[in-house]
Amino acid sequence: GKLERGESLRTCAVREVTEETGVPVALGQPLGRVSYRLGAGTRKEVVYWAARPLDPASPARRAQQAVTPAPASEIDGVEWVRVKEARKRLERDADRDLLGALVDLWEDGKLDTWTFVLVRHARAAKRSVWNRPKTRDKETNEATRPLTDDQGEVRARALVPVLAAYGVGRVVSSPWRRCVDTVAPYARAAGIDVVAEPALTELAHADSRKAARKVVSDVLRHRDVPVALCTHRPVLPSVMEVISRYAPGKLLRSVPDRDPWLKTGEIMVVHLARRPRGRIRAVAIEKQRPVLSEGR
Repeated sequence: GKLERGESLRTCAVREVTEETGVPVALGQPLGRVSYRLGAGTRKEVVYWAARPLDPASPARRAQQAVTPAPASEIDGVEWVRVKEARKRLERDADRDLLGALVDLWEDGKLDTWTFVLVRHARAAKRSVWNRPKTRDKETNEATRPLTDDQGEVRARALVPVLAAYGVGRVVSSPWRRCVDTVAPYARAAGIDVVAEPALTELAHADSRKAARKVVSDVLRHRDVPVALCTHRPVLPSVMEVISRYAPGKLLRSVPDRDPWLKTGEIMVVHLARRPRGRIRAVAIEKQRPVLSEGR
């Protein structure tokens, strides 16, 4: 399918699959891109992810936008076939290579993944504008600082379809307002509560990085449902340290190693799998800053 105006690739992917197959899905790990020229000379690029059907009662399904099925005139047919038959029907070598890579992941046990989504809170009001030293203490100033009306709140709304595309069913956050307000639009759309973790605030992290790392490690290992975790820039070094433990070889290069780690409102998606002997390893890492117009 094609991107609609202001739509992200991830939202487009789940929308198009639902439109054309009638099966709502949640994205798994990315599989790559295929690029080729059409008859008129225009270059077309197709982006692929692994995906799983969403349970109709899942929170992410409630948060996904309603989809109108594609008209029958646009679809030649929908059919499940075995890999061997699928390979025969594919016309491009690049598509056959992609299918082979998918099968390799399955045979290596790397396709059975779960998803951890790290969120840096969206843009907040400046400290110089919000702080009231004479009437509030430092922690109260920080805990109550809100998102900006324009960039901050718009970016928070733009997160909704992206988190839904990954099937997020649990949201964990620093209890400070700018973090909670970043993930609150998704939590409302999904019909779930935001789980507050005090260890993820800036001040708590300054007192005990170990406590923050433990929260992240516990959340990252939660494989029953995709989880999103929202926190602050000063906490991100500890989060990245935990993620790095699970990122082997070349994948470690995808883990940011310097400030600002992530931009405001940006997400990092870590796809994890259980390897032989029970070890947990990241198999793919993505980063995205949602399109601002998407949540309007």
